[in-house]
Amino acid sequence: MSYIERAMTPVLRKRAAASKCLLITGSRQVGKSTLVKHVFSDYNRANFDDRLTRLQAREEPGLFFLNNPRPLFIDEVQKENSILEEIKKIVDETDQRGQFILSGSQKLELMKGMSESLAGRVSVMELSGLSLREIKGISFNRHFIPSADYLEQREKELKPYDDIWDVIHRGSYPELYDTERDWQDYYSSYVATYLERDINELIAADSLTFMKFMTSVAARTGELLNYANIASEVGASEPTIKNWISILERTGIVHILQPYSASALTRAIKTPKIYFRDTGLACYLTRWLTADALKNSAVAGNMFETFVVSEILKSYSNEGQDYKFSIFYYRGKDKRASSENEIDLIIQEDGLLYPVEIKMTGNPKASMGSANQILDKIPDKKRGMGVILCLIDKKTYLRENLVALPIEFI
Repeated sequence: MSYIERAMTPVLRKRAAASKCLLITGSRQVGKSTLVKHVFSDYNRANFDDRLTRLQAREEPGLFFLNNPRPLFIDEVQKENSILEEIKKIVDETDQRGQFILSGSQKLELMKGMSESLAGRVSVMELSGLSLREIKGISFNRHFIPSADYLEQREKELKPYDDIWDVIHRGSYPELYDTERDWQDYYSSYVATYLERDINELIAADSLTFMKFMTSVAARTGELLNYANIASEVGASEPTIKNWISILERTGIVHILQPYSASALTRAIKTPKIYFRDTGLACYLTRWLTADALKNSAVAGNMFETFVVSEILKSYSNEGQDYKFSIFYYRGKDKRASSENEIDLIIQEDGLLYPVEIKMTGNPKASMGSANQILDKIPDKKRGMGVILCLIDKKTYLRENLVALPIEFI
């Protein structure tokens, strides 16, 4: 089994050296434990998936730390949050850095525990599935932002993504790249394990109903989030669906993309959009069993958009950047327009708003960026370079402020 070097490794080393605690969040099977094993091989390890280990940590924390001396890596730490208070006591007694590395697959629960016990003492990073840069061995590790400097630097390390639909269909879980694991076998096992180990601890629902729910959500990736429609399809109440989707978000299965909010955009839709973080899982749940079938399907556009959004999010988290307040979308109806305007992504940085369109085409048109001018109405922001991320083979300017980019630029 070969190890794929993770892009965040240099950032992890710096964070561990500068912080008393380091927390790595991310969904099951994205490679958190494997990453720590390779980068911090000198750390002792305790796994809170093991009930006896959790019991000792809860009832006899002093004995737990005698049996598990520092530097210590604790995996799935959210399963026994009481240990965070004990860690706080230990790290407050010394200025030593890098004593603890923690990981877990339930981000919001972890962040709540950290804010209550380890505020100011922990550095947080999110690990996603493999990015295209990691799969292709590209060392460039800056978050995607279509500034002139980014485009110039990124262009120096481009590699062709000839097999893009194979990657979209396969997904981003490392085990599918470092072994000869069968695709259907992997995802069927993943879903069963995910339901058994994580979801059943958070909700009370039979597995068939929850599978129906997950399939319903996967079929809507890249669309506006309509709780009522999903509730009707699944046969559950709308509050239940809201809770379940919150669980999917908390465990890193989906990303909820918020609409861009500005007082000048009075006719903007306030409904968020939902994206699966892994296109392979979405394909499995919706029964697209081959890359060719997916590429030629009616859902290809949504799956392509889901993939590109996920890659952009990974570019942020792999650099240790928070994307929550940087990436949005816009949909609304201007008074002068006969139909709604939409901007797939709005990336906000340093007072600039960069409009991004995601199109499954090799022949982009300037008209695809026609909605970008809506951003000029926002008084305290300036519009940056507009981008159409698509299947074109080279960077092509369609207007002075609009460029079509191959997805290799992400």
